[in-house]
Amino acid sequence: MSRIAARFAALSAAGRGALIPFLEAYDPDPASSLALLRGMPEAGADLIEIGVPFTDPMADGPIIQAAGQRALAAGVRLPLVLEMVRAFRAGDDTTPIILMGYLNPILSYQPARFCADAAAAGVDGLIVVDLPSEEADLLAAPAAAAQLDIIRLIAPTTDDERLPLVLEGSSGFVYYVSITGITGTRSASAADLAAALPRLRRASSLPVAVGFGVRSPAQAAAAVRVADAAVVASSLIETLASSLDAQGRAGPDSVARVLDQVRALAAAVRGARVPA
Repeated sequence: MSRIAARFAALSAAGRGALIPFLEAYDPDPASSLALLRGMPEAGADLIEIGVPFTDPMADGPIIQAAGQRALAAGVRLPLVLEMVRAFRAGDDTTPIILMGYLNPILSYQPARFCADAAAAGVDGLIVVDLPSEEADLLAAPAAAAQLDIIRLIAPTTDDERLPLVLEGSSGFVYYVSITGITGTRSASAADLAAALPRLRRASSLPVAVGFGVRSPAQAAAAVRVADAAVVASSLIETLASSLDAQGRAGPDSVARVLDQVRALAAAVRGARVPA
């Protein structure tokens, strides 16, 4: 059983949802980014999503775009992201790690070599934002050979006819993009989520994670009342960005401030299904 499947099975048995916080690799620098990654499990992260910076992040809002620019200025490259995961795995062999990024760097790396190296570093799943279902075979075979989960994005605009095609070959969990548009710009209502999730449940037995519009502890709690996980990204990056100095350098409390926010989110998620 993969780390992702094992974690969701354990959480399901415990009767609670998952918190999946996001960090952008190398934002604002390698040491701070690795410190955040290492600190997230203790702060309450159940799975962790790592953004792979890219020069043309079409799905990302201005907050994560700025994080990507800081990371690129800090010298990030895809092999260095894998080294960061490898360093994390030296002290944590259980927390699932998902890389979220774009197809171009993977193609430049070469898909088969990338999947093999990612798995060897300790990556568990991949979210490739701009990989269309019609071209999923670019990664399907090498990911399967490396035992990496391919996690597909489902949007509110994904209709019933296209849904099976998008979900074909997916594993790990389904990532429900709860809004139309880019990350961090607005949030879906609890009513919207409650209306959307039954359709996904009928189409797939995989756990469902809600992202792109979850910012606060209350929203994270609302998400896991109807879904299996809440993904929180832009608000964590915003907290990190607000702690940086005028030159974009980490302050003495940058890591602590983000991890405190993860703790608050985790507390809300863990209490979300407790009867009043």
